[in-house]
Amino acid sequence: MLDLHRLRLLRELKHRGTLAAVAEALSYSPSSISQQLSVLEKEVGAPLLEPVGRRVRLTAQAEILVAHTEAVLERLERAEADLAASLEGIAGVLRVAAFQTAALALVPDALSLLRDAHPRLRIEITQREPESALPALLARDFDLVITEEYPGEPGPRPAGVEYAELGEDEIRLALPSGTPPAPGHAADGGLRGLADVPWVMEPEGTASRQWATRLCRAAGFEPDVRFESTDLLLHLRLVERGHAAALLPGLVWAGRAPTVPVDRLPAEHRIRRLFTASRRGGGGHPAVRAFRTALADGFANRNGSPGGLPHRD
Repeated sequence: MLDLHRLRLLRELKHRGTLAAVAEALSYSPSSISQQLSVLEKEVGAPLLEPVGRRVRLTAQAEILVAHTEAVLERLERAEADLAASLEGIAGVLRVAAFQTAALALVPDALSLLRDAHPRLRIEITQREPESALPALLARDFDLVITEEYPGEPGPRPAGVEYAELGEDEIRLALPSGTPPAPGHAADGGLRGLADVPWVMEPEGTASRQWATRLCRAAGFEPDVRFESTDLLLHLRLVERGHAAALLPGLVWAGRAPTVPVDRLPAEHRIRRLFTASRRGGGGHPAVRAFRTALADGFANRNGSPGGLPHRD
């Protein structure tokens, strides 16, 4: 019979890419991982890895094994969830990854609710962008990820991940205080007339940057991006100090009134959708359900929702 521990090592290699990354994540030596996979090859009777430069690639037989291992682990996730649900109270550790504005605006309230309701539940939060958080979820570094989708930019949804919609967050155009509307720009007409304005945006390759660039190009210009950062609080500070324009989601103010003038974007371009993601089979775990409920309650009840933000006339 195939050894589940060795199968999990093979699965980890698929998700993490290198023997060194697997060894670091699991606190083993690379040689130990290699030896265990060599034993698995003997058990299977077929090669599982093939060299590609300095890396290795899974063979077709290894991919078959990983697919079955994923199914076994999903059943184990469901078993853990059922076992936890049979116990009195919610305890243990829940590891959550959240992007910056969700961590800022939603997570603290959820933690407060859960601290009172489930004092034996330990929640560990890591700020991580969805692009790296979702692969880490599949690699079992996290149990729950808060993720996002920008208008017209649906991100990839990995197999083995289940999603629950959290809500909508309106994105608005933020201009430095005192900036007069540019010729051709209207408060509800998008970005027309802003070709000469300096911008701050997230780095190339992020969903936010792809969406923002597409929006500017649709308005007839290539944005003059002078500042790049994943830190939206830095975006806000640059707008406040008069250095750049930005496209800021409502959550960046964490329920407080905006500190700069904001204009609405066209309806089809203004809403990003927020989700929570868990491994398939793990969504029924009481700790995951409790955290999702706390997030949803805080999101629904927070003050100063995006729909209520004032905008320039």
